[in-house]
Amino acid sequence: MRVSDTAQVSFPPSETIQILIVEDEYIIAANLQENLEALGYDVLGIASSATEAIATAGALRPDLVLMDIRLQGEIDGVEAADQIWTQLQIPVIYITGNSDKITLDRAKVTCPFGYILKPAKSKELYMAIETALSRYEREQLLATVLRSIGDGMIVTNSQGCILFLNRSAELLTGWQQADARGRELTEVFNVVYEESRLPIGNVAVTAIQQNAIVFLDVPMLLTTRAGMVLPITDSVAPIQNQKGLITGAVLIFRDDTQRRLQEDHNRALERTQILEGQKQELERLNYLKDDFLSTVSHELRSPLTNIKMAIKMLELTLNQQAGLDAANKLDRITRYINVLRDQCDRELSLVNDLLELQQLEAGEQPLERVSIDLNEWIVQAVEIFQERAHSREQQLQVLVPPDLLVIVSDLGILTRIFTELLTNACKYTPPGEAITVTVRVQPENHIQLIVCNSGVEIPADQLTHIFDKFYRIPTSDRWQQGGTGLGLALVKRSVTYLGGSIWAESSAGQTCFIVELPISSTP
Repeated sequence: MRVSDTAQVSFPPSETIQILIVEDEYIIAANLQENLEALGYDVLGIASSATEAIATAGALRPDLVLMDIRLQGEIDGVEAADQIWTQLQIPVIYITGNSDKITLDRAKVTCPFGYILKPAKSKELYMAIETALSRYEREQLLATVLRSIGDGMIVTNSQGCILFLNRSAELLTGWQQADARGRELTEVFNVVYEESRLPIGNVAVTAIQQNAIVFLDVPMLLTTRAGMVLPITDSVAPIQNQKGLITGAVLIFRDDTQRRLQEDHNRALERTQILEGQKQELERLNYLKDDFLSTVSHELRSPLTNIKMAIKMLELTLNQQAGLDAANKLDRITRYINVLRDQCDRELSLVNDLLELQQLEAGEQPLERVSIDLNEWIVQAVEIFQERAHSREQQLQVLVPPDLLVIVSDLGILTRIFTELLTNACKYTPPGEAITVTVRVQPENHIQLIVCNSGVEIPADQLTHIFDKFYRIPTSDRWQQGGTGLGLALVKRSVTYLGGSIWAESSAGQTCFIVELPISSTP
């Protein structure tokens, strides 16, 4: 039987499409061939059975197969179409007459690219073929993109059975798509929790039931078909159609080996850097310890040397029987005893300062917090320095508001801080210059205690070291009073112990020490 409108309609395709006809009725097959060739298609052959169709399609690789659903033999066109698509990925269009519902339902499961009712007209035939080829081209492009993605991808149906694996998923799992298709996800994607080694189950079903993306961010291990074990990371999301119905799930996963190796490398590098930093810090601390011990040894040795010399001179004086009258001998003895007393005091002061510094650094010195009236306390603290400043022709001024706050702090430590700062100011201020004490109330319940002296300026390179232990500004002690070299170090640690801060500023012929303390001090 011929289609009557074949001669009137011609739709030449852009390139020759090769088609395999599968039809067990010769007249219908010949009519189809004539119509297809009239439309510009190339008919590679005609198969009359499902078995012949599968073999011919495998040998000739047509672009499309026209498949009669009802075929004689052990298998029909539906099963043949399914095998051709599964094995060869060749699109199939069914040619059917009056088929029963069960057969049509079976045909729909194979996802054909179209249906043509017998008798086939040229227009219908052309439209069905071109639509099928266009759809096939789009799907192949999408499949190519999906198979080229670097991450593994597995698509399942709504029951969690596999529909698709891309190339990366095949390489990671060891399963080919043809073998994996239709299997339950857990059979191919065999994954356990790394720590417990318990299976994670069918994550596609989990995502479908929760209707949400599931991120599997705990360490997991994938066992491949060959028995290899790989660390992986993945996520799974439900697939919804245009109506919002969930039709399946898509699983994305990757081999986590390189990331873990890089992470281990970064951790090792970080540990190495930490160890190197600790090594450098230990070397620095060891240097500081050696320098500290050397300085302490020198500071302890100097008074002892003077004491030893004074004792020797005392012995010589006491052993001299002649040449010295009683008054002269008594004067020498008194002088040497004074040397012994002064050097013993110096030694004791150094030891006491070291012990106090150690207690402050260890946090072992208890705070005895009391309420302190700043106006009254400053007047009393400054008074004992007035005579010293006057004897050295220095002006000592106090510039504080009359209604200062009452603060809560340790009176002993605070007095020690203020006394040390005033002592240094008297020690380094030239005659005719001024020493000024100022108190300022700061925001957020803080006060500033400022001691400035004019006529002296500390170079910037030395200003950064003045709070170091045993640091003394060269040739700055104009009154030759000496000291332990721990005064400002103790001041800084004491201020910190009271919860405050201290810094020094020096410019325009003036040096200021600024102590900032909270109204209520805690260790």
